Amino acid sequence: MNWLLPEYIADALPAEAARIEQLRRTVLDHFRAGGFEFVMPPMLEYLESLLTGAGQDLNLRTFKLVDQLSGRTMGVRADITPQAARIDAHLLNHQGVTRLCYCDSVLHTLPASVSAGREPLQIGAELYGFAGIEADLAIIRLMAGAFAKIKLPLSRVDLGHVGIFRALAEAAGLAPDAEENVLSLLRAKDVPGLVEACAGVASPYREALQALPLLYGGVDVLVRAQAELPALPAITAALDGLRHLVEAAPELPFSIDLSDLRGYHYHNGVVFAAYCPDYPAAIALGGRYDGAGKAFGRARPATGFSMDLREVVRLVAPGKAQGAILAAWAGHDKTLAGLIAALREQGEIVVELLPGETACEGPLCDRKLVQVGGQWIIEAIQED
Repeated sequence: MNWLLPEYIADALPAEAARIEQLRRTVLDHFRAGGFEFVMPPMLEYLESLLTGAGQDLNLRTFKLVDQLSGRTMGVRADITPQAARIDAHLLNHQGVTRLCYCDSVLHTLPASVSAGREPLQIGAELYGFAGIEADLAIIRLMAGAFAKIKLPLSRVDLGHVGIFRALAEAAGLAPDAEENVLSLLRAKDVPGLVEACAGVASPYREALQALPLLYGGVDVLVRAQAELPALPAITAALDGLRHLVEAAPELPFSIDLSDLRGYHYHNGVVFAAYCPDYPAAIALGGRYDGAGKAFGRARPATGFSMDLREVVRLVAPGKAQGAILAAWAGHDKTLAGLIAALREQGEIVVELLPGETACEGPLCDRKLVQVGGQWIIEAIQED
């Protein structure tokens, strides 16, 4: 059965592909209007480049192969973010702020979730060179604006900050393996497991670690967190940053989740996850990953977000498809050929039937060119 594709790999047929392309153009135009420049990194790179810095969590998700020219191990990218960081740090070499965007396929060894495929069409934006919370706010607003452009409402935007757990783990003196264990329990919101794992941790850090999975909900959680967490400088700064985001963008449906630690090993600041109505998984993910580019010779502050257009297109209400015009084969008829060209120039889809072709099986033609009294006119195609 040569027509079968691997599991979690799928074709995009004409109707879906057209919708994906429309969304791609809409979102990229939105990024461009904000000053984000489009880049197109390669599908393949040497593995060290893909798995360095922001990409270190991607090892198990990356397909690997041997380069026949150099003998070195290469990887098929599983995320474009590390590539954008390399471009900023090593190729563009701007001294100030750099704004980049991208849209292309990535490949995963395993699907990220039961609803995801292994070839996401990743679209995103990254902002380099500004360490202030204003950059995080700009990226979150850019993301929200993209959803507004494609008419997909946001039900909530979860905010977190990996610096809070990092500060607690350091103050509590957690060994690396203990830190990883507590991290996995926090991600799973396994409170009983967390109580057991933190049994030997000194107070007040034991209570603070156990409180993290319960510190989620509305923005009032920030007030609770201020009261329940130790007043370590890093925690105070993190909560102040989150409060600034909430107060600066009251139009956004913010909520708080201080145990959302996805990407913990490369994020080091604000993280966020966007959700849409009636869809359980996050539809867009982002956050701060300062130090991006260090492995390429230049450490830079960085923040950004991305989403999978293949996933997004399933949630966006389909618009009315543009109807096409059916035309006879023009042949040597310069008048008909000129009319077809003029209609196409105006943005119309015109399907010119080939000799012997009696019908068009796609796209959907709702009008046709007919000759009446020596003149070509457009008339509606009546359904049988």
